[in-house]
Amino acid sequence: MTIKNFSIEYDAINSQNIFTNGDTINGRIVMEVSKETPIQSLTFIGKGSAKVRWVEHHGKRNRYYWSDEKYYDIKQHILRETMLVMSLVMNAHVICMLHSSSKMPSSFKTSTGRIVHKLKAELKQSMKLTKTAKAHFTFVSKADMDIAGLMEPQHDCTDKKLAVFGSGTIAMDVYTKKMGYQPGETLQVKVEIHNHSSRDLKPKFELYEKQSFFAQGHRRVHTQVIVKDKLESINARSKEIMEKMITLPRNVPPSILNSSIIKLEYRLKIYLDVKYATDPEIKLPIVVLPLTNELRSEGLFVD
Repeated sequence: MTIKNFSIEYDAINSQNIFTNGDTINGRIVMEVSKETPIQSLTFIGKGSAKVRWVEHHGKRNRYYWSDEKYYDIKQHILRETMLVMSLVMNAHVICMLHSSSKMPSSFKTSTGRIVHKLKAELKQSMKLTKTAKAHFTFVSKADMDIAGLMEPQHDCTDKKLAVFGSGTIAMDVYTKKMGYQPGETLQVKVEIHNHSSRDLKPKFELYEKQSFFAQGHRRVHTQVIVKDKLESINARSKEIMEKMITLPRNVPPSILNSSIIKLEYRLKIYLDVKYATDPEIKLPIVVLPLTNELRSEGLFVD
């Protein structure tokens, strides 16, 4: 074997080893040979892409869904013509400049879909299979502050009339100070309940994550509750104004809203637990922004 080692590596620019829009990645392609080796071409590639795959079972038949999306594909030709590599170890310096636009989504991985950012080297030799070397890096997209209503107060309301196992009406208003929050930040919720019914009510809330995957006109959704709790019960024929402080866990990954095939969203759900009746509920969107002062890698997944 003439090529003993073929790999690609890069230099971290912070203690979390995270990159974002506008950063420059400095790396090296390392090739170690045991003797003079003819090389046809050597190419460096920087690539960001997403893919979605899932299968649905319908009786004895399976239906497969897939979709791919490319964000950038940077190529740099290190060697274009056949040459002899004489030295035992060759280091080729490479540079990947990440676009300053916020259109590139953050790194993400689940069993259904993934968003991957990677550096790749391809080595071609005559009459031999192409050798490849890969190095994945974690990318966190900068916050998109142009999202409509991101830093504005939110409000929604609902009402319900009880007819079975109770009588009267229930009305609920929910307020938050804004839509966008960073991990570790506290979300203040104000709930106003008018219980003009004959039933006691139990206000509850959930902050949950919603993963959506899109392929061939179909969608697959996964949800997971992050935080849940309850408020004091509301007696029949009464009115209450309650406040709840919800702290976002520091390991919650930022929302992904800039991919057409993968979305990572968050919802705040407030509902009234009413026995023997459909629970009135309100869902408010929550956008988790990446940390600006200290980039953190918890909750992000790469190969």
